Amino acid sequence: MSDGRSFDHPDIVLCPGGPMLLRGKHTLEDTDGVVHRTHRPVSAVCRCGKSATKPWCDGTHKLLPPKLRPS
Repeated sequence: MSDGRSFDHPDIVLCPGGPMLLRGKHTLEDTDGVVHRTHRPVSAVCRCGKSATKPWCDGTHKLLPPKLRPS
């Protein structure tokens, strides 16, 4: 690519039964329209909807029965 980025790993990874991992700088908008920016090299975004720190993952998906975990 001409922008100089290396694509040895994806920027976004969906973890089976768990969060979405974002590598690098991203912004995301929650259901209330609030924009959140990533501040870490890798940020975990909740996909189960049960996190107490939404939009970020707090590990709650590990406590859910398998049928309620994100696929």
